[in-house]
Amino acid sequence: MARQGLAARLYAGEANVNVIGRRKLWFIIAAALVAISIGSIAIKQFHLGIEFAGGTSFSVPAVVGDKELSQAEVSDAVERAIQGADPAAEVGAAQRVGTAGGTPTYTVRASAMTAQQAEQAKAALVADLGVSPEEVSDDQVSAAWGGQVTRQALLGLVIFLVLVMVYLVVRFEWRMAVAALSSLLLDLIVTAGVYSLVGFEVTPSTVIGFLTILGYALYDVVVVFDKIQENTRGITASSVRTYNEAANLAVNQTLMRSLNTGLVALLPVGGLLFIGAGLLGAGTLKDLGLVLFVGMGFGVIASILFAAPVLTVLKDREPRIKAHTARVLARRAGARSGDVAPRGERTGRDANVADSDETAPALASAAPRPGSRPTAKRNTNRGGNRPGGAGNRPSGGTKRR
Repeated sequence: MARQGLAARLYAGEANVNVIGRRKLWFIIAAALVAISIGSIAIKQFHLGIEFAGGTSFSVPAVVGDKELSQAEVSDAVERAIQGADPAAEVGAAQRVGTAGGTPTYTVRASAMTAQQAEQAKAALVADLGVSPEEVSDDQVSAAWGGQVTRQALLGLVIFLVLVMVYLVVRFEWRMAVAALSSLLLDLIVTAGVYSLVGFEVTPSTVIGFLTILGYALYDVVVVFDKIQENTRGITASSVRTYNEAANLAVNQTLMRSLNTGLVALLPVGGLLFIGAGLLGAGTLKDLGLVLFVGMGFGVIASILFAAPVLTVLKDREPRIKAHTARVLARRAGARSGDVAPRGERTGRDANVADSDETAPALASAAPRPGSRPTAKRNTNRGGNRPGGAGNRPSGGTKRR
């Protein structure tokens, strides 16, 4: 027979990745990531974009006459003009954002300036680049709009989490809802920490990205939990494996599926981040690309290494699961001390079937295989019940004539 692949052996239980058994290790790693993320957010904080912090935005044409200006040339020219008007102003990098009337433009964002300072910087910029005043524009952005966006995003996040809790409680149970919510929060915190460490600007695209990754993370968790529910349905009526072992088997059975779907989803996002923002210089894409790439990738990992272990910790506190685990372990201990090997420790296909005493009725009532001969009935009418047998023979003194 041909050798089965890793995915098939994981699904059949012939190969095993002990995820649940190492849950303390995963919890320690998760705690370390949360500590690093919170520390980065508290120390470095977020680099708020102009939409959230407020400021002044300058638009400059990318083509002057027959010459096309580079991103570095525009950044240097705007920085000189703004520093001349307000030495304390902070200037961001120039971003090529699109076209205005068919002509590509650059946008440069700076900290808030007064109207007089903005006009002075605009005049210096016109003289430096040699463009007409009509081709250079400035825009004052208030931080109030960013605050409104933040409040709406937080409101949307709370509503989403409440709906997720209700759905998971109805679809599964409250313990699975708590484990899924813990995984989502871990994904959000780690993604926010990475964003803070990298130092990208927080823009409306960033907020949209954070709300988007919740759906992907929830999908991975539901896939794993659905298989766990299937494997553990009626588990207390059997003494073959514990709840943790059945949950670990479910994680192994969905492992390759989660990795494959996650990889396929990350490919276009990686292209958006590394090719679009990195190579092509599309600065407006890097905010969204980084959030999606980190959030979707870590969401797959958290659904496997964090959500399922959290669920098993909660289920171990349930009295019937605790009693079932003790019964299975006691049965195995008794089987090891006896002459019969514990049936719960069979490997391969036999490990996934029930005990022989549970499958005997089904085997007895199974239909015979095609071509098999009928089994002759055993004659139990021996001795005195058989005609002409020992019990019906005449007595010793009587002869048949």
